[in-house]
This record gives sequence, C-alpha cells and structure tokens, in this order.
Amino acid sequence: MNTYNVDVAIIGAGSAGLAAAIMVKKADLNVLILERDRELGGITLQCIHNGFGLHEFKEELTGPEYIQRFIDQVKELEIPYKLDTMVIEITPEKVIYAVNNKEGLIEIKTKAIILAMGCRERTRGAINIPGFRPAGIYTAGQAQRFVNIEGYLPGRTFVILGSGDIGMIMARRLTWEGCQVKAVVEIQPYVSGLIRNEVQCLEDYGIPLITSYTVTKIHGKDRVQGVTISKVDRNFDRVIGSEKFIECDTLLLSVGLIPENELTREAGAEISEMGGPVVDNNLETTIEGIFACGNVLQVHDLVDLVTAEAKRAGLNAVDYIKNKYGKKIEKKEKIKCIAGENVNYIKPDFINMSDLSKDIIFTFRVKSPDRRLLIQFKDDKNRIIYKRKRRYVIPSEMIELKLNLNECKLNPNCKNILVEVVPRPEVLIEED
Repeated sequence: MNTYNVDVAIIGAGSAGLAAAIMVKKADLNVLILERDRELGGITLQCIHNGFGLHEFKEELTGPEYIQRFIDQVKELEIPYKLDTMVIEITPEKVIYAVNNKEGLIEIKTKAIILAMGCRERTRGAINIPGFRPAGIYTAGQAQRFVNIEGYLPGRTFVILGSGDIGMIMARRLTWEGCQVKAVVEIQPYVSGLIRNEVQCLEDYGIPLITSYTVTKIHGKDRVQGVTISKVDRNFDRVIGSEKFIECDTLLLSVGLIPENELTREAGAEISEMGGPVVDNNLETTIEGIFACGNVLQVHDLVDLVTAEAKRAGLNAVDYIKNKYGKKIEKKEKIKCIAGENVNYIKPDFINMSDLSKDIIFTFRVKSPDRRLLIQFKDDKNRIIYKRKRRYVIPSEMIELKLNLNECKLNPNCKNILVEVVPRPEVLIEED
C-alpha cells in the first residue's frame, strides 16, 4: 500500500476544493487534492449558463469559464491531485484511506483535512411518489449532464417537479433544444430558487409555474406517459379532488440537495439537523484539524460564495498547522448559535470565545419569505446586541453577515446567541 504524507489533504476538486487548495499552496504548505471523478472542476463543468464570477472576478462568466480559472491556477502552482480516486475512510487521527485503479488502496497521513465533497440531489425514493418505475425519470442534474456534457436529450415533453435553480435553468435549456416543458410544479406556495432564475428561465419563456401542487402519481410502465399533480394544503397533505393529469414523456426532479457527509459522519464528526457538519467560526468540525466548506457544509445558491468560504477554510487550515499543530490544544469555551424565529439554520454552530475580537461571518437561511423585517442577534439575557433592517427575505437566498462581537458589546460570559428574523415594530403597529 502506497503511503503519502502531506500537510493538508482536500477531498473534492470542485470550486470549493480547488479554491481551498490554492490558498494552502500559496502559504507554502504541501497539499494533495483527492477527486473521485475523472477530471477537475466538479459539477460546475456542466453548468454552461452564465451568472458566475460576479463576486469573485467582477465579471460574468459561464460555469466552465469560472472553474477553468481555478484549474489553471492549480496547474500553475503544480498542486498534486489524484483523479478517479474514491476516499473510503477518514479517521479521527486525520488518516485518509482511498482507492483507485492505478495504485489500489492508498493511505494519506495529514496534519489537516478540508472536506469539500459537495452535495447530491434528492431522488424519487426520497419523496415517495407512487407509480411504476418507467424510463424517463431523472434528477435535474442528471439531465443537465446528459444535455450539456454527453450531448443527449433525455426526452421531448417534460414536467419538472420542484422550482430549484437547476430545475428552472434546465426548463430554459430544454426549451432552447426544442423540447416542450409543460410545467414546473412546486409544492411550496412560492418559488424555491432564485428570483432571477424564475424571471429569466420561466417567465421569459412562457413556462408555467404551478405552486402549491406536487406530483402524486407517475403514469406508464415502460416509459413515462404522464403525471398526476394535486394541490396541497398548508401541511402539504393532498387536497382530494384537485388532481390534474399532464401528458409528458419525462419527469425531472429538482426537489432539493443533500450535503455529501457520509465520510464526515463515519469519521465521528457531529452532524447538524440540516445535514452538514457542526462547525465553529473557523469552519473546523468537532474533530480537531478537520475543516468543511462549500456545499458539504451548507447548500449555497451562488458558487462565488462557495469560493469565498473555501478560501477561509484554506486559510484556517494553514493557521491551524502553523500556530497550533504539535501543541497541546486546550479545550476552548464556546458560544452556541441558535436559530430563532423564521431562521432555518445558522452557521457557524459555535463561536470560540478566544475569537470574539475577530470578524466572524454568519450565514443563514429563513424558513419562509417575508417583507419589511429586522435581523436580530440576542444574547442569553434576551438583550439585542445587533440588528439590521431588511426589505425582504426568501428561503432560496442565503443571508451573509460579518460581525465583530466585541464591537457588539457581547457579554463575555454569554453562552448562547439567538438569531431571528422578525417583523419591524412599525409593521406590527400598522397591522394592529
């Protein structure tokens, strides 16, 4: 068995993994990238639409153009990487076991690990749609790869379940290819992707968006012949008598993404309710020296934000090795971050008391859309330490805030911070 010794090993060669690797290499540490696919770039390679790079490069790029800039940097810096390599185990001692068809089983001993495995799509099995198992049922990402990379059309007439960003983008892409998208069906009463995609991909092409409906039956044995959609109530239960039949030969599913955290879980790291690992403000998991970034930590709506987060993870791993590795690390006091009213989750999950003088980046999503709001941070004595007005919030857009908690005059003995999104006081008065 071949054994490698590196300072930092990065699992995943998408936008997060490459950005983190570049930061580590520029700090003069040894880094190795492990990627299970046959090429660098991850899912971004199949995203041929524009809208990338506005934050990172101050210009609009397609997905392949965006990721190629990072691939070029990796090659210029001569960062080593292994493709077609599947990681099968991570130990709490930061030893990685992986396998590929050239070397067989390999062992990588590291000082730090950065998890950047991305996420996967929910499938039909995850949402339990009744019916047979005919050909013609795909996730939106599968269809995107078929059309944009492989050059195949998976069907001619489509219904898309879920108004996630990939689903709406594929509705437009398939229309360009001469296909007919009968409808995009969304179980929520609002679109679940970015508003710009609703406008540019659906409204501009006259593709119907049917909200508060879901697919309740798939028709066809050998090939999809159509689907039945039904209205749902507030509890997402089917409304009897609301059924509608839509004829189609293909059903695409765009019903959410799941962080790829099987390896994280098996390594012993704590996993949050939202599927990503529990991390502190340095993006370090509950296992010392193992960091997480990108969609493996939380599902992002913009790749530019993935890149920014990955760069922070890379710098934090460098700081860990240069300043802490080999020393006995004392157990730190931590402040827990709690999701309050209309907040789905909050990252980081914990803040190190020793880092209160630093700028800390908080990211979170709301549970439901609303307008004229206040974002509030409260300490464990219910005292507001920070507040900010917001015109509107929607679940599909991740909110990012940079705060210095010392400047917010946080009580040094505080144990919890509550983050909530609430109506502004003047709005409540108007409603009364």
